[in-house]
Parts: sequence; C-alpha cells; structure tokens
Amino acid sequence: MGACLALGSLASCASCLCGSAPCLLCGCCPSSNNSTITRLIFSFFLLLGTMVSVIMILPGMETHLKEIPGFCQGGSTLLLFENQVNCDVIVGYKSVYRMCFAMACFFFLFSLIMIRVRSSRDPRASVQNGFWFFKFLILVGITVGAFYIPNGTFHDVWFYFGAVGSFIFILIQLILLIDFAHSWNKVWIEKAESSDNKCWFAGLLSFTILHYALAITAVVLFYVYYTQPDDCTEHKVFISLNLILSIIISVVSILPKVQEAQPHSGLLQASLISLYTMYVTWSAMTNNPNRKCNPSLLSLVSNVSTTEPAPNSSPEHVQWWDAQGIVGLVIFLFCTLYASIRSSSNTQVNKLMQTEEGGGSGGEGVVGEDGRRRAVDNEEEAVTYNYSFFHFHLCLASLYIMMTLTNWYQPDTTTQAMQSSMPAVWVKMSSSWLGLGLYLWTLIGPLIFPDRDFS
Repeated sequence: MGACLALGSLASCASCLCGSAPCLLCGCCPSSNNSTITRLIFSFFLLLGTMVSVIMILPGMETHLKEIPGFCQGGSTLLLFENQVNCDVIVGYKSVYRMCFAMACFFFLFSLIMIRVRSSRDPRASVQNGFWFFKFLILVGITVGAFYIPNGTFHDVWFYFGAVGSFIFILIQLILLIDFAHSWNKVWIEKAESSDNKCWFAGLLSFTILHYALAITAVVLFYVYYTQPDDCTEHKVFISLNLILSIIISVVSILPKVQEAQPHSGLLQASLISLYTMYVTWSAMTNNPNRKCNPSLLSLVSNVSTTEPAPNSSPEHVQWWDAQGIVGLVIFLFCTLYASIRSSSNTQVNKLMQTEEGGGSGGEGVVGEDGRRRAVDNEEEAVTYNYSFFHFHLCLASLYIMMTLTNWYQPDTTTQAMQSSMPAVWVKMSSSWLGLGLYLWTLIGPLIFPDRDFS
C-alpha cells in the first residue's frame, strides 16, 4: 500500500519536473517568488555536482570500486564480463576536473542562451524557469561525455582555466560578503532605532570585535607558523601588506566625510572583509611549494616538524580534507545560497552583481486550477536578476570548487599526485588585493567624484 502511494506521489510530481519552478517547489516554498526558486534549483544542481566531486576524491574510493566484480580494469573479474572502466580516471583529482568541467560547460551554455532576457514574457524565460528534468539530463550527458575526454594536456590546460575563473569568483565572494555585511548592518541599525533597544547596537559591536579579534589572531599565527627568521620573505610581505591594507580600510570606513556620504558604511563591513582577507592570505600560503614556509595543519597539531621533500621523491598526494579547503567550501556554500536568495538595497552591489533592488523574496502564493499553491511570477515586467550573469557566476563557482577540492595543486598527468604551485599563490593574493582596492573605492569614490551618482 505504501509503495502504491509513493508511486502515485511520484507520478503527480512528474509533470512538475518538466514544468516550471513554481510547480516544482510549490509544496516547499508556496510563498516564494519564481526568480528565487529558480536560482535555488540551479544552485542545487551545483551543490549536487560538488557532493559527487567530494565523494569521488574520498581516500580509498578507488580501492572500493576495484572490489566490484567486473567493473574496474585491474580489479576482480566476473564470469562473462570484461572489466572496461578505468577507475584511475573516475576517482581522484582527474574525476574532480572532469565533473567540474561538465558543470562549467552546463552553466556557460545557459549563460549564452539567456543573454539579454528582459522579462518572463521572453520565450527563453520558460526555459530558465522550467524543464528541470531535461536540464538534469543535459547535465548528466555532459558529465558522461567529460569522462571520455582523452588525458593528454586536458588537465594542465583546464588548471589555468580554473585558476582564472577562481580569481574572478573570489572577487564575487568578496562582493557578496560586502553586501551581506551592508544589509546586516542596515537591518540591525533600523531595528535599534525603531525599537529604541540598545541590544541591537551591542550585537553589532560584539560581532565587529569578534571579527577583528579573529583577524588579529590569524595574523599572529601566520607570523609564528608560516614564516621563518631566515626564509619565507614572500609570506612576510603578504601578511604585513594585507594587515596594513585592512587597517587602512577600517580607518577610512569611519572617516566623517565617508560617513556623511555613506551613512551605512562602518566597521562591521570592514571587520568582515579584513577577516576574509586573512582567510585568503592563509589559503594562498598553504599553496607555497616550500614546505618550510607551508607546514601542514596535521604537522602543526601533532607538533611534527615539516622538512623539504627530496628532489627525486614523488609528489605528495591530495588531501581533500585540508583545513583551508574545508573553510573555503563553507564560505562557498554560504555565498552560493546567499546569491540565490539575496534581495539587496545596496545599489552599487546590485550594479556589480547585475540584480535589481527588491524588498524580499516572499510573495503571496497563487492557487492554480489544480488547487496547488504556486510561486509568484514576479518578472512579468522585468527580470529581478540577470539570467546570463547568474549562470556565468555558477560557471565560475564550478571552477572555484574544482580548485578548492584539489587544493589548487598543479596536476601531474602521469601520476595520481599533485604538486603545489606558486601561480596559485599569486592568483589568490592578487584577488585579495584587488578585492580590498574595490572595497576602498566604494568608500572614497563618492568623495573623489562628487558629481557622479554612486547611490
């Protein structure tokens, strides 16, 4: 009886899989806007691909696959079946590269298709907001095809695509964090002023102090563990320079002239950006191939000294559970979900992210002819976000996930190993400097060009 009910429920949802976003999630989000649900579903596709990539890179996965009779080449055989699958390709860093290549191609394809969509009346908007089953099939098809790409120079070339895409995505993450801090600061100040409750101000002050405390603690730990008295000059420059830049943006954010031009700017945003900058600095230093300047977290916890590997030794294997990679994934998940549900009043950020100002993601559910509650189509007059840019953002996120899961290591196509590389260090540090400069410009831009509209 239970199986029959389950089949009936699946059958009732089958039409939703081929229909629109409001139908697909009508049971879960009856009062949401169409634009929000669509972004959430596409983000779910990205998160699903990320989970598959994590599973593929788990230690020992290849050994478990070879235990399946008749599956992996070189594994146990099964009568009448010939082992056809090269498990060296479907697990490990190569699988992450191919999985993320498929996701990047999928989102880049939709980015091209959705160029200059102005409203939901455009026929392409129905493709954007519906046909989810067929979209999933397309993603699966591209993924399967990606695993048939010959090795050759694919991983080396795609590494540089990933580095450039990740550079841009780190900047987008910083923009989203700025927007989040701006919205957070604005909402709590408005609540404090409307309710005359000082607890909101106390909360803002507490989080600001917490962010700065964590950033200062990080700087101290960096100097202790990631520098040497006679070595690691680059690390000393990186830490000191980003510390100075963080102090500069903090001071500038509370200058009277800046406060007059932008009343909602303050130390909360500056503290959060300073903390994120220290994370990027840490992430960059963990990619330094000089092991004296880049001790692993395991060696720090175990108090084991890290020595330089021998010149003829084989490259180190990927540790997908590396601490900075896990922190990067957490920040990525937050920014991806926030980008899907955000409805900001920050005009500067909206221009950068190609979104429109909105008052929230909620709406009054519409009851269809079948009695189901459906989400509101809030884009009949104009889209609330740039479809093409949103997909391009997810394309960059796919590249960032690829680099994060493989610790930004340079691939070696002849082995299952990775090597750290200085280009990854400079990519991350450059993105942190550019991000700090971008935030600084948002503060002083209205003062330098008072005749321009920066609101």
